Amino acid sequence: MSEPTKHPLPDLDLPGNDLDPNVPTTQEQRKLPLIVKVYGLLCTLSGLITVGLTALLITLIALVIASGSSEVSVGSRDITLAVITMVLSGVVAVVNGACLVFFGISLIRNRRRNAGRWSHVLIALTVAQIILDVMLQGIGPHLIQPAIQLVILVALSVTVDPALRQERQLQRDLRDLADREAAKEGMLGRDPEGKGFIELNFFNLFWVFVVCSVLGLIIETVYHMVVVDPGVYQDRAGLLFGPFSPIYGFGALLMTVALNRFYRANPIIIFLVSAVIGGLFEAATAWFMQVGFGATAWNYSGSTIFGLFPDPIAVITGGRTSTLFMCMWGTLGFVWIKFCLPRLLKLINLIPWKLRYSLTTVCFILMLVNGVMTLQALDCWFERLSGVPDTTPVQTFYAKNFDNAYMQHRFQTMEITPEHSGRVKTSS
Repeated sequence: MSEPTKHPLPDLDLPGNDLDPNVPTTQEQRKLPLIVKVYGLLCTLSGLITVGLTALLITLIALVIASGSSEVSVGSRDITLAVITMVLSGVVAVVNGACLVFFGISLIRNRRRNAGRWSHVLIALTVAQIILDVMLQGIGPHLIQPAIQLVILVALSVTVDPALRQERQLQRDLRDLADREAAKEGMLGRDPEGKGFIELNFFNLFWVFVVCSVLGLIIETVYHMVVVDPGVYQDRAGLLFGPFSPIYGFGALLMTVALNRFYRANPIIIFLVSAVIGGLFEAATAWFMQVGFGATAWNYSGSTIFGLFPDPIAVITGGRTSTLFMCMWGTLGFVWIKFCLPRLLKLINLIPWKLRYSLTTVCFILMLVNGVMTLQALDCWFERLSGVPDTTPVQTFYAKNFDNAYMQHRFQTMEITPEHSGRVKTSS
């Protein structure tokens, strides 16, 4: 018996490719503009050059630093800190370069969906590269190129793949309908799948960050007035403006994301996970501040366990966190997931429906400006203490409006010692 003849699938008169994901839609087949392909070519060339030169450059600088040459100076007396940071920066740069090659080829070959996926990977790598650049060289013109690249990548990520863009628009429309139904049922903000307690969207997570930044500052201030230095008030804010301590905001974000599906779990599990997340984040933040700005806001070196022997956590992390404060993070995480998060969800749902997204967007922009200005003010403070003259408009602005006295009064727990930083400065 002969095999049946294969007939082409009938045209179902559905949009694009009859919903067959293996067949590109008409929009996906549209050619990208020439300027985008030129950018893709530049990305490919840049990636190839980066992969080849970054490893060589980082190796040469590390060798020069290790040899004690005067051509390159390191803020920290311990060059290990700078070398480790440079190695991390080199690894990220090499991976970023390789991804740029694939991203550029996807743009040149009109592979819109692949380009969209690579753009998201590159966004994360570019953010990581910016953080490492700040740690090595502070805030300056060297950040302009990665910042421009980040803006272009964000723009391309939402425009290069029309299928993804349409999918996101459809999801937004469906989410709006679902939110209205959830509001009627008193379930607004809850995980619609029932796997976690809270829906992990931008709206919920942003207000978790804001509220916990304020609550964390209040708790820390009260703890200092009652336990550390009874009766003495100390401003322990972490941003240039407002009553915010972002380490608690970011800590709460991490705990919310990590523990969202464990809110019914054993309290011991919640405590341990919260302790590990909080302790690691506290240590990482202290390390970033020290390497990038020579800043120390807390130091638990010398901590002991019941006064009997040195605290092993404090020893391992160089005093950046301790067993006591990891236990505090564990307790805060348990209280947060079990008691505070449900009440916070009710609180943020009081925001009027018509203002939910517009108010959140405005507040996010203000918080972003606050964070950027804080980093710039810390960088200028560091440079003034390092003896660097104010030669740029940015330095002059911060020297006039946020001088050393202002910064010391605002960040009363922070000390900046340029010699403790890991910045690398090449002599001209």
